[in-house]
Parts: sequence; structure tokens; C-alpha cells
Amino acid sequence: MKQTFRLFSVALVAGAVTLGGYKLFVEQETSPTAITPMQESPAYIPTSNFNLNAATNIDFTAAAEKTIHAVVHVKNKTVSREANTLRDYFFGGGSEREMIGTGSGVIINKDGFIITNNHVIDNATSLEVTLNNNKTYMAELIGTDPQSDIALIKIDANEDLPYVPFGDSNGIKVGEWVLAVGNPFNLTSTVTAGIVSAKARDLNEWHGNPQSFIQTDAAVNRGNSGGALVNTSGELVGINTAITSETGSYVGYSFAVPSNVARKIIEDIIEYGDVQRGILGIRGSDVSNPELQKTGISETEGVYVSAVEKGSGAERSGVRQGDVIQDIDGQKIAKFSDLTGYLGSKRPNDIVDVTVIRDGKKRTIPVTLILRQTYESTDLGLELRNANRDELKTFELSEGVKVQRAITRDMRSVNINWDDIVIVEINNQKVSDIKDVKSIMENRVSSDPIKMTFVDDSGQLNSFIFR
Repeated sequence: MKQTFRLFSVALVAGAVTLGGYKLFVEQETSPTAITPMQESPAYIPTSNFNLNAATNIDFTAAAEKTIHAVVHVKNKTVSREANTLRDYFFGGGSEREMIGTGSGVIINKDGFIITNNHVIDNATSLEVTLNNNKTYMAELIGTDPQSDIALIKIDANEDLPYVPFGDSNGIKVGEWVLAVGNPFNLTSTVTAGIVSAKARDLNEWHGNPQSFIQTDAAVNRGNSGGALVNTSGELVGINTAITSETGSYVGYSFAVPSNVARKIIEDIIEYGDVQRGILGIRGSDVSNPELQKTGISETEGVYVSAVEKGSGAERSGVRQGDVIQDIDGQKIAKFSDLTGYLGSKRPNDIVDVTVIRDGKKRTIPVTLILRQTYESTDLGLELRNANRDELKTFELSEGVKVQRAITRDMRSVNINWDDIVIVEINNQKVSDIKDVKSIMENRVSSDPIKMTFVDDSGQLNSFIFR
């Protein structure tokens, strides 16, 4: 009996093992797949054929190698006055104190011309440039343009220097890889990578500056100012200029002057000694402005022409108040910074094709740009232009400079109608045109107060003191 039970148990176990093995190893391989209606008609989610590896495997080494030897460290020595007494504070004077600032610059030709930011070299008593090979040279200031924050300096190295060739900043695209090369925190030859986050970014809200910038997420910090923004071919597409940050350090956004604008500015400085800006001769604003939308404008992108200056190219060509500019030379104009950014690379007497919407219809108008004869002073917080004869006659003056507009938030908040002001003196020196103002402002000691004397629309002589 016991023997029979043992045989039955062994048979039972063997059968179970055999059946389990069949289920595990045989039936799984040969049984047909059950197809459900969900599998017969799958709910597809659109996908892309974009090769992720093609984007992540971009080689930055060639662009970095081309650039780091042409990006320099700029040391700016300035002398400021420190008020020791109350009299020094109100009337100037006091002890002198030397201060040192640092930034970056980009060599743009073999002869040693270097682009940097105006704020890097502003009020410098001496400029020192250190190359990537640690050779040091004293630099000469060739010219500056405070409005665009671009300056041109030069060193004499007695040898051909490495340089970065210019690229076309109009051709770069949002999402394109770029490198920022500079000297943050006195660390030489630092390279960071990012993408173009936006183009024609308007910083007017914060800086009172009507030009547009390339926005990137490549890390930029103190000391990167004046450095290079290059594409993956090692071409210069921008000059790193600003960041937005509550701490003063990089938090994800940095801004560069487009290379087409920077190139045009330094070419003007070399050829003319100052910047020759071509303008349409209009005043306007984004059509997306809530105040304009209340008027019933149907367009959502473009620049609304609120006024046309007399004698300007726009007036002579037939641009009218109420037109909406949407295109210039094939470049889309969605906002005012698109307009200023494109015109920043143009010169007086250049002809541009302006496409406008008028009475619901598109028309293209060739406009000859005119010379912009204005001067922006960030120290005064004002944009100035030469006063014409009629204006001087109205104010019963023989000379003076007209205020065009306030460019800083502080000056806009002052209870003065700047449109009706003619400046006659700065620091007790008479001014007859904007060249006089520019000369006085460039030659003053930066820490000294500024006294501006002007005549208002009632004919009263007034003074305004900046500290």
C-alpha cells in the first residue's frame, strides 16, 4: 500500500513538472497573439523624426578653439573723487581714489581692433588688455556709442592677432546653439553654451534703451560684458552686454547686441568718428499696446505710426499717421524692437522697402532713411537734438539744445514737461548743439555733480542739478 502511494505521488509530481514546463517553454512560444480592437485601431500620438542625437552631439570644440584666443580681458582704471566735506559734496572736489573695473573684449581683425561694451571702458583713465596667452598691452580708445553700449579700442601688438569673423545676426534662429566667451569674475577664457532664446528682445522697460537684443540662456556673469556670442561655426553674432537678475549674477537670461548692429557702429566710428544712424522719421508703438487696442485696431502685430516727422524720408515717401508697419525689406516687424533692431544696421540715405497696412490693404513704400541728429545722455537721462531756428525764435534764444524725450524712469517721473525745454548751459558752459553737450559730458569727472541750465515754455531760466 505504501509502495503504491509513493508511485502515485511521484507520478503526480512528474506530471505537474511536465505540464508546467510545457506552459512555460513551449506554449508561450507557439501560442497565437490575441489581437484586440484597441490594437487593430491604435490611437496614434503624432511623433517627430527629429534625431535627438543629431542635436546633442553637436561639437562645440572647433568654435571654442577659434574664439578663446580672440577674446581678451579688459582692465579699466578710473579716478573718482570722494567728498570729504559738505562743501565737497555740493561744489565738487575731495580726495581722488583709483578704481579698477574689468570686462571682456573681442578682437575683430589682425591689426588689434577690439570691440567691447561702453560701460566696460566708461570714464577710463587707462585701459589694459590681456590676451589668452597672458601677454598684456595698453589700449587706445578709438570711439564709443553709449546708446548701443558699444566701444572700440585698439592695441599695437606688432604681430598679426587671432580674431573672430563677423556672422549675420539677422540670420540666426530661435533655438540655435550659441557660445558665450568671456572673462567672468577674472577667470580668463571661459566658454559657456546655450541657445538663442529670443530675438529683438526689448529692454526699454528697464534701461530706457530703444534698441533690441539677442536673448540667450548661455551663462553670462560679471566680467562677461563685451565678450563674444558666437554660433557653432565660430562666427561673431553678438556682443554680450547685459543680464536681468535680482542678485546681479546670472539666473538664466542674458542679452547681446546683434553683430550686424555692432559691426555697423564700429565701421561708422572708424570712418566718421561717430555713429551715423538712419531713421525713417516716425514715432510709433506696438499695435499690441492696450491703449491702441481700445481704438479698434484689428492688427495684432506690427508698429502703429502715431506721427510722421516733417522733412523726413517717411513723410516724403508717403508714410502716413495711422499706418501699421509689418515688414521692412522682407524682415517681419511684429513689434517696435524689430523695427529698431533692423534699422540699427542701416545708414542715412539707405533705401528700405516698408510694407504697411492702410485701410485694410497692404502697400509697400520705398523710404530713404535720414540722419538721426540726436544725442542720448544716460547721465542726464535725456535724449537731445539740435534746436531749429523756429524753436529758438519761440524761446527768444540764439542758441541751445532741444530735449527730445526723457529716457530714464527717474527723469520721466520728474514734474517737468521735457518736450518744452531748451538747454542753454551744462556745468556753466554754453551749449549751441549736441556736439557741445557730448564733449562736456565725456570730459567731466564722473563723480562730480551736473548742473543743467534750461529755458522752459514760459521763458523762465531754471537749473537742474544731478548728483
